[in-house]
Amino acid sequence: MRLILASTSPARLSVLRAAGIEPVCFSPQVDEEAEVVAREAELGRALTAPELVEYLGRLKAEDVVRRHAAKIAELGGGLVLGGDSAFLIDEQILGKPHLPEVALARAKQHRGRSGVLHSGHWLVDVAADGSPRGAAGAVDTATVSLAADVTDAELEAYVATGEPLELAGGFAIDGLAGAFIDRVEGATSCVIGLSLPAFRRLVRELGHDYPSLWNRAA
Repeated sequence: MRLILASTSPARLSVLRAAGIEPVCFSPQVDEEAEVVAREAELGRALTAPELVEYLGRLKAEDVVRRHAAKIAELGGGLVLGGDSAFLIDEQILGKPHLPEVALARAKQHRGRSGVLHSGHWLVDVAADGSPRGAAGAVDTATVSLAADVTDAELEAYVATGEPLELAGGFAIDGLAGAFIDRVEGATSCVIGLSLPAFRRLVRELGHDYPSLWNRAA
């Protein structure tokens, strides 16, 4: 069974590789902001953080299935995984900060406190002819506590590296910010980019054996 990752995220790729899975990667083309606005208008309310990350993960997976059906068929089919993450603190959903000043402000807001990282997953089972034959979604969460004694100078130095700018919540536990994280409650992989336990359950839900995805030497 081959895994197709609907993402170009280095973090998600590193999680899968460390778990013995070398996926084929395709970049999804989804206008996330426009899609969320349309979905919230349809619902008549704002999406919760879990709803948001699962919905965006689904859009990414379905986009790759639709646009790359022929290439997936050449692989003999497979499982297409889309995902998204959002960090929640003070009941506010924090996506990627993009700008240094935003990343620094969020880091100071998080300092000495705990926030919740929501990781959404959508898995599509694609047949050998490239057509979808089943799908399932799941959201996992992890609580992340930032040390209270991290100084302004340390946070400024971290932001200056550029690492947190394209990360949900503005930190990388598997990177330079690992020394600033006091505690993680939940799956560590969930914080990095995708929850391996949630992913395994989705694979089994679609009727496949998780070890069948192992194609990378330890």
